[in-house]
Amino acid sequence: MVSSAYWTHAELVRDPTQPQPRILAIAARLVFTGALAAAFSPASYAEELPQAAPEAQDSQHTLPAVVVKAAAQPDELPAPYAGGQVAKGARVGLLGNKNVMDTPFSVTSYTSKRIQDQEAATIADVLNKDPSIRFTGQTGGVTDSFFIRGFPINEGNISEFAFDGVYGVVPNYHVFPEYVERVEVIKGPAALLYGMSPNSGVGGVVNIVPKRPLDQDLTRVGLDYTSDSQVGGHVDISRRFGNERQFGIRFNGLHRQGGTPLDNQKSRAEVGALSLDYQGERFRATLDFIEQYQWIDAPTRPFLLASGIAVPSAPDGARNVTQSWGWWKSLDQSVLLHTEYDATRSVTVFADAGTAKTDVSRLSDQTPTILNAAGDTRSTPQNWKFQVNRWSADTGARAHFDTGPVSHSLTVMASIYGDRIANGSNSGTAILSNIYSPIASPEQDIASPSRVPKVSSSQLYGVALADTLSVLNDRVQLTAGVRQQQVQSDNFNTTTGAKSSSYDKGAVTPLVGIVFKPVEHVSLYANYVEGLSRGDIAPTTASNAGQVFAPYKAKQEEVGVKLDYHSLMTTLAAFRITKPSGQLYGTVYAVDSEQRNQGLELTFAGEPVKGIRLLGGVTYINAELTKTNSASTVGNRPVGVPQWMANVGTEWDLPWVTGLTLTGGVNFTGQEYFDQANTQSVPSWTTVDLGARYTTSIHGKSTTFRAGLLNAFNRKYWAGVASYGTISLGAPRTVFASATVDF
Repeated sequence: MVSSAYWTHAELVRDPTQPQPRILAIAARLVFTGALAAAFSPASYAEELPQAAPEAQDSQHTLPAVVVKAAAQPDELPAPYAGGQVAKGARVGLLGNKNVMDTPFSVTSYTSKRIQDQEAATIADVLNKDPSIRFTGQTGGVTDSFFIRGFPINEGNISEFAFDGVYGVVPNYHVFPEYVERVEVIKGPAALLYGMSPNSGVGGVVNIVPKRPLDQDLTRVGLDYTSDSQVGGHVDISRRFGNERQFGIRFNGLHRQGGTPLDNQKSRAEVGALSLDYQGERFRATLDFIEQYQWIDAPTRPFLLASGIAVPSAPDGARNVTQSWGWWKSLDQSVLLHTEYDATRSVTVFADAGTAKTDVSRLSDQTPTILNAAGDTRSTPQNWKFQVNRWSADTGARAHFDTGPVSHSLTVMASIYGDRIANGSNSGTAILSNIYSPIASPEQDIASPSRVPKVSSSQLYGVALADTLSVLNDRVQLTAGVRQQQVQSDNFNTTTGAKSSSYDKGAVTPLVGIVFKPVEHVSLYANYVEGLSRGDIAPTTASNAGQVFAPYKAKQEEVGVKLDYHSLMTTLAAFRITKPSGQLYGTVYAVDSEQRNQGLELTFAGEPVKGIRLLGGVTYINAELTKTNSASTVGNRPVGVPQWMANVGTEWDLPWVTGLTLTGGVNFTGQEYFDQANTQSVPSWTTVDLGARYTTSIHGKSTTFRAGLLNAFNRKYWAGVASYGTISLGAPRTVFASATVDF
């Protein structure tokens, strides 16, 4: 049951300064309780499998027309690969769903099975096991941010994750896996495929595919435990209705709360996700709602390091310098409508419209600064309020046709995205503490901001055209396309509300990619693609103050080979990404800096031997500051980019114990600098994860028990070097356990 200490009057009434009442999230708790009671009632055990079989057979008689029709659509979810941890394909933005072997990019699509077996708390846990991605946020922190191929994504207060191919819809700071069917990663810039990323990320795109109604009915109930005292429950219910089962509904709910492995920290999460769909002969539609509420007591923050000192050795990962009276609350509400209509047998028109709102309240330490080798810190607590509003819409058409021996898959699309950020804060007095022995300070009475003024607003407009030309039974595929993107942005004076600066610039980003299949099971590919980042406005301190610079273009050249032998999928890629940037030198602000990341990337996934599954890879990045305004930093490594990253995950089905699987993983990250001068760095680190799961049938119900250890040997390490030069403490040893039952 929910502790009364968590409930406040502000949560139960409509207060504009607090997160609004949670409808779906509260419903999640109610549905979980009801489903659990119904599932374990005596009547539930009366339904033996032989009795259910005739109903399943009757349902199958009505399904073929729907299934066959859906199979012909370009947006059908790809099937899982051998071992079930990754899918055979992914959504490639503008190009729709494509098989990995037909895609001229490095792509990985993690399945819900992988996510559930990993016992991921948020999607950050999934992405951090990818050899080209590193988590730069904090364990027990308030946001999930990453580096992909050495470039930041999801830093700041605007999410850069796509949701079913659309920006501006996914919850803003954390994504919970309970409503996620796939986590798709396209590595490298992708401005043509998805449009410009809302916060200018160019390292890759993460697309969240939501769980949708299934062909077969499902009722799944789960319980989970995380050390030290975090307990949760979730439900997953899917049903189809109608004389042809053309209407579908799926609900995922989560309630979790309790103490975390970090000192003084407690957290609570409530999630409700509702997905509706209609599958007709020519018209299809989906409607997704997500409501997500979080409350963290003593949330962690990243550390700054005083200039000129070496990084102190990492303390125990359970240490938490945030004061116990600090807290963070967030409420996300999202909705997305997708429709598509087959105008002819070869032409499909589509449209999307979505919006999201995030309300955040926070009273906690601002980024602490480590002052000396003894680990003393200084920080100032602040009372913050954030309001982030986002919306997105697009429309377009896909056509398939032939011109002689050449087959075409043509897509044309127009899109628009907008966001608005408002925030306000009041500061307290400075607090001194220590990373090894945190010091408790008296609680400060810091007033909540009386107003939350608008800080910025942005609009991204674009039109795009792409065509994939195929010959020789798809053995040779050439994809070419172009997107025109317009970027409008305004910053506001928080006192007067007047515009302090404005931005309105456009750019064209192309794509050329080729796939060649010389023999069965082998794909050779190459691409040239560009990413787009918002250009700068020269600051008031510059002699060219107010000058507006064109959007920065990141450029990628990549070649690779993919091997698919049914039991094992391997991709080897060589890439080079260059990204310019601007900075103030003397009195002039100019675009005179450039970062170049080039490297090799090997990934693998599958079941090479029956009962033994592998997932992981290794990435080498030669990153360099090729242009700066200081000769002393030219040639240095960029902030936060390690030279080597590697992950290897294994699963072994014990042959002498039916249903028992042992799991393990090794994760390595090389040294990372967090200053351009390359004088301050965190050393490399390696962690080991261990686990097991057991699948059986209890009273005819499929049941799975899982248990695991994150950082099994309790390695103490610094991690999460962000692009703005902060470091975070690595996670301590953490125990997970869960049980799920399908009814």
